[in-house]
Amino acid sequence: MSISTPGGPERRPTVVSTGKKPAAGRPASGAKAGTGKPAGTPRAGGSGKGPRKPVSPVKVSQGRAWGPIALFVTVGVLAAGIIGYGAWASFQGSKPWDKKANAIEGIVNIRKTDKTSLEYESHKSGPLTYKYSPPVGGVHNAAWQNCMGDVYDAPIANEHAVHSLEHGAVWITYRPDLPKDQVDKLAGKVRGVEKMLMSPYEGLDKPISLQAWGYQLKLDNADDKRIDEFIKDLRVNASVEGPTALCNTGVTATGTTPRDLQQQPPTQ
Repeated sequence: MSISTPGGPERRPTVVSTGKKPAAGRPASGAKAGTGKPAGTPRAGGSGKGPRKPVSPVKVSQGRAWGPIALFVTVGVLAAGIIGYGAWASFQGSKPWDKKANAIEGIVNIRKTDKTSLEYESHKSGPLTYKYSPPVGGVHNAAWQNCMGDVYDAPIANEHAVHSLEHGAVWITYRPDLPKDQVDKLAGKVRGVEKMLMSPYEGLDKPISLQAWGYQLKLDNADDKRIDEFIKDLRVNASVEGPTALCNTGVTATGTTPRDLQQQPPTQ
């Protein structure tokens, strides 16, 4: 490219020699042989160096995010626990009532240990002798004690109470000197509940004794959770005559002497 100056002749650019000559067969500096292109221009697809590629940033590991992992593990453990408990509860609920009753700590299963004491051929009048105190089954009077959630404040006749057990009732007995708050707690489990009755009982070797036909559980305290288990598992279920056996129209009088009614008592 020529440079012109005003008012002067055209001048050629001054060429400065480096004193070096290109080697034979090599193009002059600044061009590639046979191309006429500057040496710095790479061919498409060629191996010439192009613009430098951007350097990717180096990622620095920050370690595991333990917070979310711990949360997921906790949720998983809770879910497994809930599912496991549900399966266990379902299994427990599917067990026969007598299996559940036998699992109650301290319960005495007279049906298993002394079955013959529960046998009888017919109803009998008058006072009867029982092997267990309070009795849990066996021969009894023709009339049953009313067991529609009745709470008796005085002793009742064994002979009538045993007939109530035959009908599927749970009979709660307690020492007459049991503190009032304890008596009230027991009464709260009985009052108004069909196939339940309650009365004081002289001579108990424990403050509280629960009876169903062929089963007995003696306890020290009305707060014992086994009381609810006993009622849940044995009320109605322990009936010898089935769930339709009556608990109303029975004897409602207190006293330890059997009330042999002048008219024919209801029987079932």
